Amino acid sequence: MGSWVTIEAAGTAARQYLTGSETTGLPGVVLFHAWWGLDADMTAYADRLAAAGFTVVAPDLVSGKVATTVDEAEELSGGADEELADAVALAAVDDLVARLGPEARLGAIGFSFGAPWSIWCAAERDRIAASVVYYGTVLGPSLARASVPVLGHFAADDPYEEDEGVRAFGEALRDAGRAVTIHRYPDTGHWFAEPSREAYRPEAADLAFSRTVDFLRTHLGPSR
Repeated sequence: MGSWVTIEAAGTAARQYLTGSETTGLPGVVLFHAWWGLDADMTAYADRLAAAGFTVVAPDLVSGKVATTVDEAEELSGGADEELADAVALAAVDDLVARLGPEARLGAIGFSFGAPWSIWCAAERDRIAASVVYYGTVLGPSLARASVPVLGHFAADDPYEEDEGVRAFGEALRDAGRAVTIHRYPDTGHWFAEPSREAYRPEAADLAFSRTVDFLRTHLGPSR
């Protein structure tokens, strides 16, 4: 459904996946990928959002690399250039604003590794009106520097995001005066919403997607 386009960030050319209508004023979403890189699961999720009426950009935060094993993903995410990734993330937001117009409201969604950018970008760009995280948390000053609502999807059994960390994330957002809704999905583990992974649980993934679309429509306005 979509296409690959190039954006400029920190003096380099970065790729992103663009899908959906570019009609001025429609709501948009910036999608930040998991530690595997910008893989087929992420582009398929972007296309699904586009089918629900959103214009979506999914920036590549790791310069075109894609991992297929946990060891590769750990190496890829651990070696990521965070300064460049920050620049790419913001360039993606700015690009989507340019495509949809200054009145368009945007959401940010991050999967795991990408979750911090979905929170941080809302503190850096006021066009972001809602943030969604899939099994990923972040703490720090960016939580208090933005006021937009947050929706979180977390697995019931997840060694990467244990209960204590999820609770701390929710409490920190509430302490910052932000609206936050956290959903836990029974009988799931990390990556439950990514179809190519053994952990994939379609019923939980579909429910999380439905909740995400409802949340975005509530806070971004109606899609087409």
